[in-house]
Amino acid sequence: MVIKGQFLERATLIPSGGFVLEGLSHRGEKLPPVLILPPPPVEGSGMDSVVGAEVSFACAREGHQTLRFNYQGVGGSQGRISKTPETWLDDALAAYVVCSENAAGAVPLLVSIGASDAVALELVKRRPIVGLAIINPLMSRAGDLASVPPMPLTVVLAEEDARQNRGEWSDAVMARAGEFVVVAGASRSFQRNLPMVGKAVSALAASVGT
Repeated sequence: MVIKGQFLERATLIPSGGFVLEGLSHRGEKLPPVLILPPPPVEGSGMDSVVGAEVSFACAREGHQTLRFNYQGVGGSQGRISKTPETWLDDALAAYVVCSENAAGAVPLLVSIGASDAVALELVKRRPIVGLAIINPLMSRAGDLASVPPMPLTVVLAEEDARQNRGEWSDAVMARAGEFVVVAGASRSFQRNLPMVGKAVSALAASVGT
């Protein structure tokens, strides 16, 4: 039984190149649906990362359908673990299809966490996306945003994570009239002020939604 205030996640299977990926989804009536790219295997994580879960539940609370998944070889996903963004991209494209189909063909909002930024920046060139949220980018640089088609954009960084050049990212995001969010006191794992991440992404979803 689900009581008021709870948001039920459902197991979701995602066919990807002969393999089946493990996913979790929320139902929702508002557009856009939200596709969440988890931290990839090189970070030793997956769809159960606290950041991915926070983003998923924050968007679900606002009425958006969400989908997050594990790349091949991670958790219950079939296949072997890959360290290459090309394989991650194949999985993300498969998840894109399921996310859109579950929302009657609607174009999703895309969210990347950590090193999945490399996947997101390639996926936006290949499929329609209504907006992009990048959380703690690791494999891309601020200048790579120049290749992203025009769309609403939010970039979220952790204040205590020194792996990014914060000034360059701020300038690049502002040049595209996007939202640049630094989560105060947070490390790369966002053990502090994690709800700010969910709020930033759900605000982006609301800004492009119906």
